[in-house]
Amino acid sequence: MPSTAVRTIDYDAPRDQLWVTFVSGKTYVYDRVPPDVYDAFVSAPSKGTFFNRFVRDRFPHRQVKNAS
Repeated sequence: MPSTAVRTIDYDAPRDQLWVTFVSGKTYVYDRVPPDVYDAFVSAPSKGTFFNRFVRDRFPHRQVKNAS
């Protein structure tokens, strides 16, 4: 089922970076995210609920500019 909050989830394994693009179009990169958190995120039945419980405010992050 598509998420109503999260558009895309990507992971840069060598850097332990989680990239999340929300339906708003904003993209954030989360640093020092373990691979098991990424795996659980992509498998979660509710991406928004998982994000709020296990990612938001738990990892250093920053908003990145989206390509036009």
